[in-house]
Amino acid sequence: MQLVLIGMNHKTTPIEIRERLQLSCGEGDRPLAEVMRLPEVREALYLATCNRVEVLARVTDGEQAVAALKAFILRQGNLSAAELERCLYIHRDREAVRHLFRVTASLDSLVMGEPQILGQMKAAFREAVEHRATGVLLNRLVHHAFRVAKRVRTETGIAGNAVSVSYAAVELAKKIFGDLKGKTILLIGAGEMSELAARHLIRQGVGSIMIANRTYSRAEEMATLFQGVPVAFERFCETLPEVDIVIASTGAPGYILTAERVAEALRRRRNRLLFLIDIAVPRDIDPRAGEIDNVFLYNIDNLQEVVDGNKEVRRTEALKAEEIIGAEITEFEQWFNALEVVPTIVALRDKLEGIMKGELEKSAAWLKGLPEGDKARIEILAASIVNKILHEPMIGLKEESREKDALPFVAAIRRLFKL
Repeated sequence: MQLVLIGMNHKTTPIEIRERLQLSCGEGDRPLAEVMRLPEVREALYLATCNRVEVLARVTDGEQAVAALKAFILRQGNLSAAELERCLYIHRDREAVRHLFRVTASLDSLVMGEPQILGQMKAAFREAVEHRATGVLLNRLVHHAFRVAKRVRTETGIAGNAVSVSYAAVELAKKIFGDLKGKTILLIGAGEMSELAARHLIRQGVGSIMIANRTYSRAEEMATLFQGVPVAFERFCETLPEVDIVIASTGAPGYILTAERVAEALRRRRNRLLFLIDIAVPRDIDPRAGEIDNVFLYNIDNLQEVVDGNKEVRRTEALKAEEIIGAEITEFEQWFNALEVVPTIVALRDKLEGIMKGELEKSAAWLKGLPEGDKARIEILAASIVNKILHEPMIGLKEESREKDALPFVAAIRRLFKL
């Protein structure tokens, strides 16, 4: 297939490096354009999220392409060679297909079964299509990945047992406080992650929710939706003495809540427990705040502990999902192998039918003297002979394309028949 998938994710890469990658690799369409300028790349899909940066490419030279793509990731993330080698993963052909299917079906997410990754993958694909970075192979492959995700979601319990990162944050808060009833919550950022957190918190019976966002109208909109209180973004620190739990999820490039601000708030709240959850990448809260007495600070990597608590519940459903993915990989490979075989079958048939018609034309003089019925029967006989000659090679090629690599047979037929 000459497919290469190269990337880094939450499993291989610590949050400090992911922050650098996310900041530098999420800059519009520039990274995709740079990938497409690599001479070894023919098609490409570029995915950058909080927890992964990946490039999927159809290439002309596997080893040179891998070297070029590694250099691209190295430049983009401002990484050292040691960091790159430690964190990078590379998949080729069948394993690249498997990885794509698992990512799209949310089997490779920080929280298995979360739905956000499918939307992110669709957005990445739209960008690739808009920039004409995809062709026959990646178009078919990515649409196939979407179908796999749908099957996994509808035919297994992954979605039913899944938790979002926001839900994991709420579960962590419950572990700290035991009960969230009556607690006051501050959400910093009014995006999808915060909205999900708000829904989970309401189900837990929290006392009140305050929402701060750079765009105040969005904070007002979300506050109306959840019967909360909007807060001007530049004044959210003033609310800290009143709140028990802060969940931060903005797109800011640096810390929006410093350790000094947290320490001041704690003095004003007479050292009552303050729980901070930072689910942003890059991080919103200065990690030094976690060193302050009576302050509990967790970032997105810490949520893995909550996620692990559901592993046993999801394991059986995940196995079902892996079986679905295995079957879908085989189906995609059959389609791909047929791509190699079909043009050869068509060319071989055209060649033999051309020979048959040429020979009939050469015999036109003596055929002219035969009754019309006999002429027709001779033409049918000639066509039947061609079909019988073609039958076994065509069946053999199709079988090879289903079971293994048919390229050697395709090459032999093309050479022997001068196609």
